[in-house]
Amino acid sequence: MENIDSKENFIRLVNQYKNLVFSVCLKLTGDYFAAEDITQETFILAYTHYESFDGNAEKAWICRIASNKCIDYQRQAARRLTYMPEEELPEECMSTSEDPLQMYLNEETLKKLSDGCANLPKPYDGIAKAYFIDGLTAREIAEKEDKNVKTIQTQIYRAREMLKKTIRKEDLLS
Repeated sequence: MENIDSKENFIRLVNQYKNLVFSVCLKLTGDYFAAEDITQETFILAYTHYESFDGNAEKAWICRIASNKCIDYQRQAARRLTYMPEEELPEECMSTSEDPLQMYLNEETLKKLSDGCANLPKPYDGIAKAYFIDGLTAREIAEKEDKNVKTIQTQIYRAREMLKKTIRKEDLLS
């Protein structure tokens, strides 16, 4: 495996796994904006520790880093919570799930993100769905839409900015 010191190899790593890492982070945190931050942190950590990586199962390695960063995020979030006796909690807060992680893996979060994408003006609605929901790369979308990659990248950026304005973290977690 080529050393990560080469700029091209790091760029390849990011381009190849950015959508996968983001979707893992989104599923594990249930928070779109935290998932973006954790995705960036994942690649920074991968860059700084690549020399100790043996070069086998790169995809599994990068996903493992992402999931560990999500676990750290959840632990920090748990420390920030104020606890109250169970009898004082509203009924809708009571979880019947045995695994607390399942609360974050619900389909409702992705549905809200999908609805947010669908409410964007054309052509951003289709681009946002393809990128954020379907996990296609800008290049794949450009080929599918028969458009320039830079145009698609710009539309993804603008769609992300519109989503940030319309979807609050609270909306994704409610």
